[in-house]
Amino acid sequence: MKPGEAATDGRLLRSERSKQAIADALYELLGEGEMEPSAQKVADRAGVGIRTVFRLFSDMDALYATVSARLEQEVAPMLRDGPAEGASLGDRTESLIDDRVALFERAGPYMRATNRYRGRSSFLAANYRKLVLRLRERLLLWLPELRQAPAEVVEALDQATSFEAWDRLRSDQRLSRPRAQAAMLCATRALIDRLEV
Repeated sequence: MKPGEAATDGRLLRSERSKQAIADALYELLGEGEMEPSAQKVADRAGVGIRTVFRLFSDMDALYATVSARLEQEVAPMLRDGPAEGASLGDRTESLIDDRVALFERAGPYMRATNRYRGRSSFLAANYRKLVLRLRERLLLWLPELRQAPAEVVEALDQATSFEAWDRLRSDQRLSRPRAQAAMLCATRALIDRLEV
């Protein structure tokens, strides 16, 4: 290897390490409940200069995209493929809520923080919309009866099992995880009782 090539490889390696440290820093800060960490705070946590942050990430959206991909990879194994064949409506309802609670508890700090920022971020707004659609698909996966249900019941169930509903129970009403889960399950069952199945 020629001296110039070694120097270039060394710079690329340092850039990759810095990029990873910056992404890790934002991931950690959001996970700790930091609602809107500044680029300077991310740089300080990563041990790099702020110019390095914007040299390696064109803007905060690029950085949030990296963090979002990491979070998706982390939570994907938590979500089951769907109900077991022949599972009763009651069992499927409980499983749906179990899945939602596991997802919302793990992703909650990230969702709270990015919800505050999504009005200023086209990436986060689009990402949030994808999440809403994915949660709706999973609702229909676990409760296929909803495909024939009145629209207002489907919409009410979508809302009752949403992150926003969960966040209100946990953050605003200050319920413990078991009490919040029981409340979400109660609301879901009350709506399902309106179905003719």
